[in-house]
Amino acid sequence: MNLIKKNLEKIKKEVGSNVLVVAVSKTKPVTCIKKAYETGHRDFGENKIQEMTSKFNDLPKDINWHMIGHIQTNKVKYMAPYVSLIHSLDSLKLAKEINKQALKNKRIIECLIQFRISTEETKFGLNEDEVLEIIKLENNFEGIRIIGLMGMASFVDDQKIIDKEFKTLKVLFDKIRCSNKKFEIISMGMTLDYNLAIKNGSNLVRIGSKIFGERNV
Repeated sequence: MNLIKKNLEKIKKEVGSNVLVVAVSKTKPVTCIKKAYETGHRDFGENKIQEMTSKFNDLPKDINWHMIGHIQTNKVKYMAPYVSLIHSLDSLKLAKEINKQALKNKRIIECLIQFRISTEETKFGLNEDEVLEIIKLENNFEGIRIIGLMGMASFVDDQKIIDKEFKTLKVLFDKIRCSNKKFEIISMGMTLDYNLAIKNGSNLVRIGSKIFGERNV
């Protein structure tokens, strides 16, 4: 059994069938993705559009590609024909561009709004008022379907801080879901904190090094 297969099977057993595991394959070669694909896994996450597009061209077309990184609007056109889910919708300007490129490709692109739950300067995302404003305007975008929220916790050792941030995301998710049944996905949790995220209601986790091994950056 290859190590990637063993890692994937262990994680999926651990998180359960109600949580989608996105295998974060950024910087990893196509050969590694193929090993995961051969186990039946189909959801892979990338944070650079050009790298994701190159991999899309080289790999089977039934893969679900997740864009999990910050997005430059001038690059949206390259992923619009195939991307399955955008996790990082973080501005009205970006929403307009995704909508424009989706319509050009005769698609409806599913998106998660990135809600900023961390106080770290390096983290992207919207505040609650900005999240609600984009949702209110969603009907203006025929090429976008907003199906949930994504949040990234602070990169700290203090589990209480991370727990509080995940709870903040879950409260907003539940608030929106009361009146918006399209809201299905709450994406929070990565390799170091996915168990805590799941305890707080996450149904999508993004896991990289625990599947593919450490990255050579």
